[in-house]
Amino acid sequence: MAAEIHSRPQSSRPVLLSKVEGHQDVVSAALLIPKEDGVITASEDRTIRVWLKRDSGQYWPSIYHTMSSPCSAMAYHHDSRRIFVGQDNGAIMEFHISEDFNKMNFVKTYPAHQNRVSAITFCLMSEWVISTGHDKCVSWMCTRSGSMLGRHYFTSWASCLQYDYETRHAFVGDYSGQITLLKLEQNTSSVITTLKGHEGSITSLWWDPVQRLLFSGASDHSIIMWDIGGRKGRTLLLQGHHDKVQAICYIQLTRQLVSCSADGGIAVWNMDISREEAPQWLESDSCQKCEQPFFWNIKQMWDTKTLGLRQHHCRKCGQAVCGKCSTKRSSYPIMGFEFQVRVCDSCFESIKDEDRTSLATFHEGKHNISHMSMDISRGLMVTCGSDRIVKIWDMTPVVGCSLATGFSSR
Repeated sequence: MAAEIHSRPQSSRPVLLSKVEGHQDVVSAALLIPKEDGVITASEDRTIRVWLKRDSGQYWPSIYHTMSSPCSAMAYHHDSRRIFVGQDNGAIMEFHISEDFNKMNFVKTYPAHQNRVSAITFCLMSEWVISTGHDKCVSWMCTRSGSMLGRHYFTSWASCLQYDYETRHAFVGDYSGQITLLKLEQNTSSVITTLKGHEGSITSLWWDPVQRLLFSGASDHSIIMWDIGGRKGRTLLLQGHHDKVQAICYIQLTRQLVSCSADGGIAVWNMDISREEAPQWLESDSCQKCEQPFFWNIKQMWDTKTLGLRQHHCRKCGQAVCGKCSTKRSSYPIMGFEFQVRVCDSCFESIKDEDRTSLATFHEGKHNISHMSMDISRGLMVTCGSDRIVKIWDMTPVVGCSLATGFSSR
């Protein structure tokens, strides 16, 4: 069906529809059941639960299943009603959920990892279950036979995963801050490239196969958009969170990115504009504005009989500058800087008031968010975290769209 796109006032915010409580430990994953008023949750309390909305408006568990080890990751394939649950012990267990969502049958156990499973995806076309883990590897296993097809090892814990089903390319983020692009074959894999740009561990990835864009969130509080399909390899930096970015989701229809951070921050970024790429930081032995030496430039300090200065960088032009030449701070949203950052004095003068207009909206989820998932067709989002609470949100006021068959636009 055609989509309705509605312009929204800036004051619009996510609407909290429901809270789901009952877990005894961290809720590690929560997924909305498509076309149903239901949520599937997996928790460190070793339970996987299916919650259905009753006539009273409350969510009650229709399925309550206890695992042998804490649940750390989950994937659900709605058309086949197959669910894959990763555990702390490295195993992945497959279940089949009944049509009425009141019964769950065990199918198979996959010995995928030697340590905690961090992410899972299922490909029906190839019948592969692909996963990453804290044993520093990505593995892919055959769901028909249950056998291991291949593994690829990294130097750090593999923390998150995205997969392109058509080309069999896997994107794996790790704790070193690196993202590896792999081509997976039946029994082998090959490294296509590695992406380096974050200063902290990769916490979340999102792949958009239509525009061929990869989004990555990290513990350095930032998001990077990697233009995988573009020949120039363009990257855009987004900085607006004040804690590690735990989850991201790109809405291709409206060109908006939704991100959640550990402090409960929910951001909606407008990506349907021409943004500027942040410059590379330039290196210099002296300030590129006043030419005063930096503190390691002993020769110039000796020649000019001056004390060396501390080096800074202008976020707008990338030049190496001293503190006296960069006394100002400014936001610059078109380059992704939604809060004030250091800029040199000349760049500050060039930034107009309209250049400081925010290109994102920021909202408060009011709980620690460790995982987020969206049902884009209905404009719904579910968040969960270490406070053991699951929250269901109506995001249509801020993402500005809803499918005609889905959630009400008002």
